[in-house]
Amino acid sequence: MESMERVGSINKDNLRVLITDPMDKVMLQMLQEKGIKVDYQPEIERNTLVNTIDKYDVIVVRSRTKVDKEIIERGKNLKIIARAGIGLDNIDVDEAEKRNIKIVYAPGASTDSAVELTIGLMILGARPIYQGINMVRSGSFKKLPGIELAGKTIGIVGLGRIGTKVARVCQALDMKVVAYDVVDIRERSEKMGVTPVKTIDELVKQSDVISFHVTVGKDAKPIVTEEQFKSMKEGTILVNTSRAVAIDGKALLKYIDEKKLTLATDVFWHEPPKEDWEVKLAKHERVLITPHIGAQTKEAQYRVAVTTTKNLIEAIKELGVQL
Repeated sequence: MESMERVGSINKDNLRVLITDPMDKVMLQMLQEKGIKVDYQPEIERNTLVNTIDKYDVIVVRSRTKVDKEIIERGKNLKIIARAGIGLDNIDVDEAEKRNIKIVYAPGASTDSAVELTIGLMILGARPIYQGINMVRSGSFKKLPGIELAGKTIGIVGLGRIGTKVARVCQALDMKVVAYDVVDIRERSEKMGVTPVKTIDELVKQSDVISFHVTVGKDAKPIVTEEQFKSMKEGTILVNTSRAVAIDGKALLKYIDEKKLTLATDVFWHEPPKEDWEVKLAKHERVLITPHIGAQTKEAQYRVAVTTTKNLIEAIKELGVQL
């Protein structure tokens, strides 16, 4: 007699789950408590993954593993792709949907970490803290001038979870906040005391600091191009903890070279840089880069793991597997 746990050919015993990137141990604990067997290979190479993915029903990734069209095509038994993170830019969503593969992730789990890093980068852009530390280490106590954020205008591009919380922190710093989004934010802005603008052009003309909090595909067109750079105030600080492609990097280099702008970013077009213009930006004295650490806090990684695992367990249940 067929087991009550079995639906079709899938049950708890023959369900195969592959984790390809390092995860907080709570994910493994939660899955094991449900009796789910996991193949944990956090350093699996691309070639190995391509040749073995057909054995698995579920793949769980973070940022390192790219679940592109080839992986999805080779994963003939894939039913669920789980991304332990807030975005899906390393997953070919269209291909997965075409093959009826369910995608789960953890929106909102690393909001606080991203907000705190955004504020930190903003302050680094306004005050030469990094340069000052290096000077002191070399024996120099030369005074380095900076600017205050209080009284300045910050333009927030994308008033979602992270953008909203950044706006509140900036208001606490006595900054004026203007915001632009592709969706209607007038009602939310009014409640928050934020000034909504209709176009990105309006935002850049008013802002002393511009902070990006958008979700766009890797092939998306930049939101800010040379046309907007021309309209920016002298000394504008660009802060980006979302997607590098939101900014036209090649055009940005020109204005960085002219000392008109400063870039403080946690994301880059290629990580590490590949194109000549990227290398020049990365080494520029007016550019501050962190290595994509927005969600790299102990607390965020725990929340991401818990949220992703809960969503994964629900998705497995939807397959008819009793847990």
